[in-house]
Amino acid sequence: MTDTAKTARKTTKVGLVLSAAADKSVVVKVENFVMHPLYHRFVRSTSKFMAHDETNTCNKGDRVLIEECRPLSRRKKWRVRKVIERAQ
Repeated sequence: MTDTAKTARKTTKVGLVLSAAADKSVVVKVENFVMHPLYHRFVRSTSKFMAHDETNTCNKGDRVLIEECRPLSRRKKWRVRKVIERAQ
């Protein structure tokens, strides 16, 4: 196997923190706009991801960048990379 085949880029998503109640964990809501296959309209869909926040810096309402990582627990497979915008 070559080195270029092994170095796959990690998936990143931008979302809004819904909950920061747990220790070192946040729930992030990611919105998607997808074209409906039959009606050819844009449909808004949302997904929620549990993400690992090592320094406990995220608060509810923050816009964050999360990246995919190895499974840290049963539901946590994402890690907070940086806080893009703080909540007011």
